[in-house]
Amino acid sequence: MPTTNQVLADWVKEVAAHTEADQVYWCDGSEAENQKFNQMLLDDGTFKQLNQETHPDCYLHLSDTEDVARVEHLTFICTEQEADAGPNNHWMAPADAKAKMDDLFKGCMKGRTLYVIPYCMGPIDSPISRCGVEITDSAYVVQNMRLMTRMGKGALARIEREGGFVKGLHSTGELDPNRRFIMHFPEELSIMSYGSGYGGNALLGKKCHALRIASYQARQEGWLAEHMLILGIKNPQGEQSYVAAAFPSACGKTNLAMLIPPEGYVKDGWEISTIGDDICWMRPGEDGRLWAINPEAGFFGVAPGTSEGTNPNALAMLYKNTIFTNVAETEDGQPWWEGLDDRTPKTDWKGNPFDGSGPAAHPNSRFTVSASRCPSYSEQAEAAQGVPIDAIVFGGRRASLVPLVTEARDWAHGVLMGATVASETTAAATGEVGIVRRDPMAMKPFCGYHFGDYWGHWLSFSDKATQLPKVFTVNWFRKDEQGNFMWPGFGDNMRVLEWIIARCKNKVSSSESAIGGLPEVKDLNLNDLSMDEDILNDLLAVDRKGWHAEMDSVSEYLKSFGDRVPSSLFEQVETVKDKL
Repeated sequence: MPTTNQVLADWVKEVAAHTEADQVYWCDGSEAENQKFNQMLLDDGTFKQLNQETHPDCYLHLSDTEDVARVEHLTFICTEQEADAGPNNHWMAPADAKAKMDDLFKGCMKGRTLYVIPYCMGPIDSPISRCGVEITDSAYVVQNMRLMTRMGKGALARIEREGGFVKGLHSTGELDPNRRFIMHFPEELSIMSYGSGYGGNALLGKKCHALRIASYQARQEGWLAEHMLILGIKNPQGEQSYVAAAFPSACGKTNLAMLIPPEGYVKDGWEISTIGDDICWMRPGEDGRLWAINPEAGFFGVAPGTSEGTNPNALAMLYKNTIFTNVAETEDGQPWWEGLDDRTPKTDWKGNPFDGSGPAAHPNSRFTVSASRCPSYSEQAEAAQGVPIDAIVFGGRRASLVPLVTEARDWAHGVLMGATVASETTAAATGEVGIVRRDPMAMKPFCGYHFGDYWGHWLSFSDKATQLPKVFTVNWFRKDEQGNFMWPGFGDNMRVLEWIIARCKNKVSSSESAIGGLPEVKDLNLNDLSMDEDILNDLLAVDRKGWHAEMDSVSEYLKSFGDRVPSSLFEQVETVKDKL
């Protein structure tokens, strides 16, 4: 028997029989296995080898054209009680979901190999880490999970020591969009995904386990599983701080995680290090602080827009040992996407000759690469105890109203700020400009249970930890009357991070306002930044009339989640209104 864990052995045997798999292969995570799988994928046409001089050990995968993104409308939370899933999720009764999935999985691996992937989310020896096993019939999934998790013998050994693990069952099926479902059973710590080979639908360690299942598990066990980056900031005096930050999509999350500070900061000795760009698990430590790990071992990043100008650290990773999915290809076999440079690709993401019409790379095309390839990668990403979080930052894309940076008065106020963070739609997205869409803690598609209970869990940490991080909101996206961005963003966001860290260490004061603490202009480092002080004052101003309307909108939003919303959040709303 390949494992001493009887539950795991029985489950694999049962699935193999039900799916009628031709053979069963247990992944060990070795380099020899990695090379064997790459060659196998090249041989069957799943992978295409890219230019080995410019991109050694890099491969291109073109997916089915109907299978290129997460499918939120086909993603379900299957709790016994519908109310526990909450209005923030699609719900299906567990018995109905299992019957539907059992029918889809029956015989689906006939003629295929069933791969068993034991994996650990987080460092193998970390008490914050949790293990899982994904069963899949996709060797492409195996190779991505190899980069994204700690996969193989070490994870299996931990599972055998501890006993418990998250069960994830996946098959690409027929890749039929009408026979595609992703089911989560948080009360049983299990996942079933059928009919997709795409990242978030198929790499079950990622959003399915690390957020939807883990958020539920974290509530039961007293920790937090969040859609957050983690970055380290070391000042010229050698003092190290860590920030966890949550942003909805298209708000520069990966760019911030790998930020390169302005030249003056670099000369002065400031250093930025990257722990993670997407997911953060936090729990209270013995010292009363929140300690965090990045449960992932790799980056599954969006390629379009990644360039020397926007994120040089990300680009530098992608010249070796990388899997590219749905990008274009140049004449000499290099990967290409919109925003990379001014070359014209030879073929598009469908493998057809590129004729200049439409995007050459799919807008959601991806790269999968080990986190250790990042130039700003920190060895602390492997620290078993994690890193202590000094500040939690929430951000959205707001063209008006929301200041550049605001500090919460206390933890409960910070939870309100996170629960009601929002972005405004653009004309390109919906045809309507400025519609406010709220995305609590950037967890709208990823929270595995009722948002009201989730916010209550966040609030409970005021009793679980004695030195909670300070909480802030940021908004890099304010525009002037001409529609121009008022803040330069990118590396200059370091100036805001410096103020945030200074506040955490009580080195500067803040100006109290109705909506929270704001910086004094004199306390922001504006060296080498040619910005009119009037613009900065506008970025830090509080529009009282606009904020009255905002708080009315916030109140209505909270009410939409019913009687499970903690009353203290409504009290926080009233406090802001009174101060306004």
